[in-house]
Amino acid sequence: MFEAGAVLGVLEALRKAGCAVWVAGGWGIDALVGRVTREHGDLDLLHRAEQEPAVIAALESLGYAERTEGVVPGRPARFVMTGPGGRELDLHPLHFRPDGSALQRLDDEGGAFTYPAEVFVTGEIEGVRVPCLSVAQQVSFHQGYPPRERDLLDMARLRAAYGIDTHF
Repeated sequence: MFEAGAVLGVLEALRKAGCAVWVAGGWGIDALVGRVTREHGDLDLLHRAEQEPAVIAALESLGYAERTEGVVPGRPARFVMTGPGGRELDLHPLHFRPDGSALQRLDDEGGAFTYPAEVFVTGEIEGVRVPCLSVAQQVSFHQGYPPRERDLLDMARLRAAYGIDTHF
């Protein structure tokens, strides 16, 4: 389990190290809703690719280590670090453009996912303002695959909080 206190501890360590990160995934949805809505098995973080050495060093100081076994897809799209209590961080390096948009490299053949500048917003976890991805980006990420029960519940929470259409 990844509890709110552990999330805030990771974010604070990264902030102190001068690293810009954005919360995504289930914790990102909870940040947008402004409250913890369910248990989380991991924490998804997007970070500036050029800050990756500092990100890794800050996380290693908290007891995290990169795990390469069973991580699909792996680098360059993402990598996983495992820490105290078996907590997992799913880290996504982003290459920012001058206009504030970002690219996430998906493979070594030039495949990439683009994040428009406006998807980088803030939310709240346990009363603390945190950088996260926008409602529109979260909804977009939940398209194109058969939703799991938790996906349906996450989209229902966004629908209730923002009055938007989140149907699959």
